Amino acid sequence: MLLTIDMGNTNIVLGCLDGEKVLFTERMETNLRKTELEYAIAFRTVLELYRIPPEELEGVIISSVVPPLVPVLKAALGKLTDVQILVVSTEIQTGLTLRMDNPAAVGSDLIVDAVAALALYGAPAIVIDMGTATTLSVLAKDGAYVGTIILPGARISLDSLTACTAKLPKIDLTTPKKVVGKNTADCMRSGILYGSAAALDGMIDRIWDELGYETQVIATGGLSHAVVPHCCHRIQLNDELLLQGLRMIYEMNRRK
Repeated sequence: MLLTIDMGNTNIVLGCLDGEKVLFTERMETNLRKTELEYAIAFRTVLELYRIPPEELEGVIISSVVPPLVPVLKAALGKLTDVQILVVSTEIQTGLTLRMDNPAAVGSDLIVDAVAALALYGAPAIVIDMGTATTLSVLAKDGAYVGTIILPGARISLDSLTACTAKLPKIDLTTPKKVVGKNTADCMRSGILYGSAAALDGMIDRIWDELGYETQVIATGGLSHAVVPHCCHRIQLNDELLLQGLRMIYEMNRRK
């Protein structure tokens, strides 16, 4: 079994795969204050919940956009298992051509998503990941990674709206009945959900215009199910995209 860890700015997504089958995924808070022991206890607790002994793990792979926590997580995992621990970077094999000004600066989560999208859907493609930030990564016809667009995530936009205004309340992101709201909460929901969907539609059109051809569009991430259904373009949802990408990269680089 393979343990996968996707460390974002807000959450750490812990997953376990047996071959291509996803056994579980769980989220925990990304916390720079936690020690390696606290993370080790948290990881062991999740494994115990699913009755998976650490000694049954065959490998671990980490994708992180929070560099200071990587050595902490590696040390924590070292308390549970002595298997190979891989960290996604441009220094390991991914099979992906990065046609970027500074390939080393491309986020590891974007690389992982792109690897999975290329293997599962082919090129050309736009890969949307909706987490703390919303990213659109572009794969050209030849499969090369040619660029990214970064937008504020829907949740960040909502939090900023409530934090910076005196009268706007905190709300959930359920879908309003109409685009034009008739109460404050629905007005805000419409702006965040339909506004985010319209932004995606508009960016997809602009990307296609710049490329000179249309692409497949794949979306993943925690907020994709809330926003993507309101888009006009056909967008394929895949909750396991990053997990499968981590598995593929691990297979390319594991010790024989």
